Amino acid sequence: MATPTRPAPTGPARRPRDDTRLALLFILPALIGFLVFLLWPTLRGIYLSFTRFNLLTPARWTGLDNYVRMAQDPVFWNALAVTVYYVVVNIAVQTVLALVIAVMMQRLTRRTWLRGVVLTPYLVSNVVAALVFLWILDYQLGIGNKLLELAGLDRVGFLVDSAWVIPTIALINVWRHVGYTALLIFAGLQTIPETLYEAGRMDGASEPRMFRTITLPLLRPVMAVVLIISVVGSFQVFDTVAIATRGGPVDSSRVLQYYIYEVAFNRFQFGYASAMSVALLVVLMIITFVQYRLTRAGTSDLA
Repeated sequence: MATPTRPAPTGPARRPRDDTRLALLFILPALIGFLVFLLWPTLRGIYLSFTRFNLLTPARWTGLDNYVRMAQDPVFWNALAVTVYYVVVNIAVQTVLALVIAVMMQRLTRRTWLRGVVLTPYLVSNVVAALVFLWILDYQLGIGNKLLELAGLDRVGFLVDSAWVIPTIALINVWRHVGYTALLIFAGLQTIPETLYEAGRMDGASEPRMFRTITLPLLRPVMAVVLIISVVGSFQVFDTVAIATRGGPVDSSRVLQYYIYEVAFNRFQFGYASAMSVALLVVLMIITFVQYRLTRAGTSDLA
């Protein structure tokens, strides 16, 4: 007769290991960088926006004087309008091209080397890209105008004509950033189940119809994030303008970031420049919030 086995002695329940200290240790370097290079300069800039400060004398509190001056400054409003014009052109062209490139990579080929080629312009710095296109598009000696002449067309003052300068700068930055944006969208396309496309083909849906009814709706959260990142980055355009046009001709390419730079480092009016920076921060926060709510970036139709 088998003897009944005794249950193993049970001791106190073992508590799960607490990794809070280890997690804080890993977070600490990023947290220090955030506090030193982001949060503190932001708070310092907000404070300086209420002062008159020129680096040579202590900051003097002036209240809302800088904001009143900004509201009455026609150059500021022109710079804001020029920046909005640039953002509209840049985002419209870049988003459409990036979406086309991403869908082509998804539907036609997924070769890794092709992704590297698409991303290559993004690895070029803004300064180098601006210098190269400054030479290519030069009115007198640029190869771009030479090719136009060979084609029987008139020369175009891409960077010296007020009608062409902002679209030209926008397209230069589209060339540099479209590959990066396309790869972000391409990553979003990977989250769409292939079974949905197979079901669409079985129902006789064409590729354009599947794009409209499957790809675009399910890609909405990714497109929302991409648009937010692209819009915020476009509002901060500076390098291309500083190298290629320096705000000219007249004020036709004087974007807000370049105007802030001029006021701060050419006129040493750091209080007024800080006020314009705070205004830009508020504008970007509002635009980001509106985009997030309208595009429902936090929800997905895949759920």
